[in-house]
Amino acid sequence: MNRTTLSLIGAATALAAISGVAALTGGSSDDAGSAGKAATRLPVQRSTLLCPTPSTSDVSSTTYTAYTPKRDGVDAKDGTAELLPAQNAADDVTDPGGDGKGGKNDKNDKSGKDGGKGGQAASGGDKPVLPLKEPGKPVTTDVSSAGAPALIGTADGRFAPGWTVQQTTTIDAGSGRGILGTACTAPDTDFWFPGVSTDRGRQDFVHLTNPDDAAAEVDLKLYGPSGRLKSATDESITVPPRSTLPVLLSTLTDQRAESASLRVTARSGRIGAEVQAVDQKAGSDWLPPSAVPSSSVAIPGIPKDATSARLVVFAPGSDDADLKVRLAGPNNSITPAGHESLHVKSGMTAAIDLGDVTKGEPGSLLLTPEGGEGPATPVVAALQVTRGKGGDQETAFIPATAAIERSATAADNRAKGSTLSLVAPRAAAKVRITASAGAGGGSPVSKTYEVKGGTTKALEPPRPASGKGPYAVTVERLSGGPVHASRMLELTQDGVPMFTIQSLPDDRGTVVVPEAGQNMSLLNDD
Repeated sequence: MNRTTLSLIGAATALAAISGVAALTGGSSDDAGSAGKAATRLPVQRSTLLCPTPSTSDVSSTTYTAYTPKRDGVDAKDGTAELLPAQNAADDVTDPGGDGKGGKNDKNDKSGKDGGKGGQAASGGDKPVLPLKEPGKPVTTDVSSAGAPALIGTADGRFAPGWTVQQTTTIDAGSGRGILGTACTAPDTDFWFPGVSTDRGRQDFVHLTNPDDAAAEVDLKLYGPSGRLKSATDESITVPPRSTLPVLLSTLTDQRAESASLRVTARSGRIGAEVQAVDQKAGSDWLPPSAVPSSSVAIPGIPKDATSARLVVFAPGSDDADLKVRLAGPNNSITPAGHESLHVKSGMTAAIDLGDVTKGEPGSLLLTPEGGEGPATPVVAALQVTRGKGGDQETAFIPATAAIERSATAADNRAKGSTLSLVAPRAAAKVRITASAGAGGGSPVSKTYEVKGGTTKALEPPRPASGKGPYAVTVERLSGGPVHASRMLELTQDGVPMFTIQSLPDDRGTVVVPEAGQNMSLLNDD
């Protein structure tokens, strides 16, 4: 084996340890950084995504849409992208949005028993779901949610950079009725969910999916307005290999909290985690994890007709947080009347009701340090948004969202009902928005937009030329300051303004790799 081969093997091993979205199988030697070699940005070569079980309601249906953008510098021939059903590790968990009786979570009964009825019905056993044929063109499928399992997916080669899958479920009746949308997530080891609830009017299930061939040990911890909620059960949960497990949060504690924060930590292995929140009065939706704790937070995309908004913030560190609260509207940033600042005690969850904060104009919420001496305190945050009134309410969640470093994609967009929101918290930014070809054909269309600093731009995204079927929308930051984004998909049914909002963090489709180098003194020929 020659020196170059050894150097590349070492680089691949180091880069494969990049957690979550992707791994890249080429790179640098150990001495590249110390030698000051120039770095380059290369496409990732493998991505993993996990989709939670959508629902088992008999009056629901789910649309899956998968997409990978076209990218320069990617091999045009090799690669695959597909999803396979996960096993259901808990047959005895009551369906969220079902009869409202709740469920149970017995740690000693999570042995990976085959609850795969949904997997068989939705995908014919181990038959791949949504295999892509080419980058730049989405594929889509509709299934009965009662037969749809959780999915474990991998993409490699030309399909890995920016691969995204959208899961959109419509429940026509019952306490969980509404549109429930989520972008399937990458596995990780630590997640924060501010905005969960153990209140009697809510049923919140955290869905834990293990993509690997070894069991994962997971800790679940809840924090309310007065600190840690007392646990009623063992907080450590085993998720069997290549399985999914829904856990009803109200079974973890006897304490009731209207607004709480959940931390999900994998002590061994890695998992995907998402919360399905069912409100008895305001419908249901997925609550994605918040961006990692940060002293400055952006929550993009509050609808202009929001009738109420509830902000939930948690300070995970040892210090209290004092935050300025601003609403970035179409023209400038303002301070919501009566909510100029927010004090969050360490280890506690704070919540404030902002009412119809947008006053008929779209906006985004910005949280920044109040000032004073010492370092700013990182927080996690999320917003529960409601549209409609009385019996015609519908709810959705927007977590704190990381900025788009290069690009991000929302896969499932329709001819009507999609609204893209962009906020530039500080300096102005320029972005390019590209509508892909439709799943049934057409040609991509791109447009460039300016987003003024401290404002939110809400727009109907471009549509593909002569396109048919669902299509993807990709946002690329071209220049200027940080940009945070979300996409709202809405559908009015029987007078209920059903909607769902997906945040658009960077797709991490590329990684920075130092220039390859060799340390001749450390390598020997065989």
